[in-house]
Amino acid sequence: MLSKPLLTLKIDVDTYRGTREGMGNLVRMLAAHQARATFLFSLGPDHTGWALRRALKPGFFSKVSRTSVVEHYGLKTLMYGTLLPGPDIGKQCVQELRAVRDAGFECGIHTWDHTLWQDNVAKRNAAWTVGMMRKAANRYEQVFSTKPHTHGAAGWQMNVSAFVEHDAAGYHYASDGRAILDERGAMVYPGNGPHRLRNGNTLLKCVQLPTTLPTLDELLGCEIDGKLLTTGNIAEHILSLTAENRRDHVYTLHAELEGQKLAPIFDQLLTGWKAQGYELASMGDYYEKVKDTDLPVCPVTWGELPGRSGRLIVQGKAA
Repeated sequence: MLSKPLLTLKIDVDTYRGTREGMGNLVRMLAAHQARATFLFSLGPDHTGWALRRALKPGFFSKVSRTSVVEHYGLKTLMYGTLLPGPDIGKQCVQELRAVRDAGFECGIHTWDHTLWQDNVAKRNAAWTVGMMRKAANRYEQVFSTKPHTHGAAGWQMNVSAFVEHDAAGYHYASDGRAILDERGAMVYPGNGPHRLRNGNTLLKCVQLPTTLPTLDELLGCEIDGKLLTTGNIAEHILSLTAENRRDHVYTLHAELEGQKLAPIFDQLLTGWKAQGYELASMGDYYEKVKDTDLPVCPVTWGELPGRSGRLIVQGKAA
């Protein structure tokens, strides 16, 4: 009997508000659907206000105009690091973080400081990069009394030193990059999926499980196939992508979006994916499925995706 395709749910928790409010909502929703998932935590200060500096980057205003940043993140969050001090998530939200683990969900690291990492790591050296990653790992161990075992990069931003640190930390798998998508959000290269990375002549051990579907904030407000995607029809569009390409997928969601005002859309997606025959899985489940297979080896590659401003880690062409 053939196993069901996996729909791996990777949950990025970016902010203090997302940790305090959105995360618990997602835990309850996932439990109601008997879904497994992986939560990736930001464990240091919330400096979301610093992200306003991205206003000078191409594509920033088009995204803001399509998705109400203030509505989803809250005005207070957008002041953290500027007019308000950034709350220390890993210190102030210990109870909320442990509750996710206690509910039976896989936990891992998103970052130490989401905005600091996303805006800087591409151009920083090994010492800065490893220092940030180890601060997050140490805080994780303080919260959970165990070492972290997986990672998903903030904003899909990494550098070579960060990938090398995964091996040094003993991570068997992570989800730091994206599959290449077209304007509809469909995969351009069907062969994209789990792979390993090569650093020069060195084959890195950590398996990458790239996100293969578009995120809600990349699609909302876009016109695709003559139809404007809104909160009323976006779930239908994403479900059409997984119906036409029935394979293992990774979907990245956010505690600040699907865990709050966009929760009804996520509920529709969970219901739809189960109806399509997917097993709702964690990153660990996906790794167990592919770890003994012959995975492609790809170079560290940067690229752009429709609906998202700037460059990010994408799956490169296998050697």
